[in-house]
Amino acid sequence: MADFEPRTTTTSFGSVPRAGGAVVYDEGLRQHMLSIYNYMTSGVLLTGIVALLTANSGLAYSFASGPLMWLVALSPLAIVFAMSFGAAKFSQGTLQVMYWAFAVLMGLSLSTIFLVYTGGSIAVTFFATAAAFAGLSLYGYTTKRDLSGMGKFLLMGVIGLIVASIANMFIGSAPFMYAISFIGVLIFAGLTVYDTQKLKEQYAHLRGTEWAGKAVILGALNLYLDFINMFLFLLRFMGSRD
Repeated sequence: MADFEPRTTTTSFGSVPRAGGAVVYDEGLRQHMLSIYNYMTSGVLLTGIVALLTANSGLAYSFASGPLMWLVALSPLAIVFAMSFGAAKFSQGTLQVMYWAFAVLMGLSLSTIFLVYTGGSIAVTFFATAAAFAGLSLYGYTTKRDLSGMGKFLLMGVIGLIVASIANMFIGSAPFMYAISFIGVLIFAGLTVYDTQKLKEQYAHLRGTEWAGKAVILGALNLYLDFINMFLFLLRFMGSRD
């Protein structure tokens, strides 16, 4: 890490508010956040490319049912748990490989949405999600409000979404599905704001340590999950079925 020499300047990306209204610019923070966004964006694009190629090749039908469906559905989840709870044991290089493997497996899993929705509606939903994500993340980065209290509430919301989604697999209620999707959009919109602020604030404690590089990858994974989940919940509203 470079030596950090904060200097007063106008508010911009990489600026940090200080007591008394002063604003200091931290180039290290700017590079840290840009690295996170670059990893996250590259992962999302890789997932999209893999999903599109898999759908066009006809392999998506193999992942729509049967043993392969469970393999591509559960493998990304296994990698997320391994990265989240085993980060201390893995090197930065290993985490990078796991992240890219996760993005590819997610692409295989998400290829099945092309069997349900039209390509045009998927594209429109993707760009709508990207615009919403950019605005929400920018707010999370620039707001002076302390959002730390949102964490536990949003986590409980995610758990509730999982339980409700499993229950609806047996109920099969369309109105209930739309209600879950609406709440899901709100929860992952909130997580986008919350995670962005958290990642920004973590930098002060991690800069100059071996964890700084790992934090970039893990931060990108968090934002990736926020984006993809918001996209999937929005797709239930905006997607046109084939």
